[in-house]
Amino acid sequence: MHFRIDQWRAWAPGLDSTEDWRAWCRAPVRVPDAQQQPDVGFLPAMQRRRLSRLARMMFQVAWPLAEGHAALPLVFASRHGETPRTLAILGDLARGEPLSPTQFSLSVHNAIIGQWSILRGDTSEMTALAAEGDGLEQAMLEASGLLAEGAPAVLLVIAEEMPPPIYTAYVDDVPFPYAVALLLSPGTNWQLTLARASGPRAPWPHPLNLLRALCGEQPVLEHHWKNRQWTWSANSTA
Repeated sequence: MHFRIDQWRAWAPGLDSTEDWRAWCRAPVRVPDAQQQPDVGFLPAMQRRRLSRLARMMFQVAWPLAEGHAALPLVFASRHGETPRTLAILGDLARGEPLSPTQFSLSVHNAIIGQWSILRGDTSEMTALAAEGDGLEQAMLEASGLLAEGAPAVLLVIAEEMPPPIYTAYVDDVPFPYAVALLLSPGTNWQLTLARASGPRAPWPHPLNLLRALCGEQPVLEHHWKNRQWTWSANSTA
């Protein structure tokens, strides 16, 4: 696959600006989570109330990249999705309490792209994916298909919320909450290839490793998941 990354944005607790992320990429550390809320002040208060923190993370990184695009296809990927909402619903069910239809509707995996479509008034094609450790690459496959079909640009967002403590023994791939948004267009300044090979698991989730490449720390990035080796290569002359 060949494509351009025209713009990118990322958010994590205490990390918002490009300079914040450049500093983190030079010396990656686990970021403490004090339940900071991403700034979505560009939305009316009534609309902000329904957004979970995961949704706020997605909106915070994606909204600026969508400015100037009346219609923009979107690919949203998250391995764990709205886990805190789902756990709260399960707790209500276990206690025999009535379930909230609103909370249930907002817990499903494609709820965030539904909220995005409504708040932006955009009826472009949108996809929500749940994938394992190479969810970013699976989302890139979807986005590349949209570009190949003639979309002038595609917005890709991958985000993960910190799972509740009850899941600590089972979820080990979210060191802290984060969201990464990429504005993609046809071009050749990036190449993504796939080979059958095994290798060591990276110490950080792959979207965070990609930020190191975007910040100029790694022009070539290999990502191994199971028997797949994904190689990201930046072409500075394209």
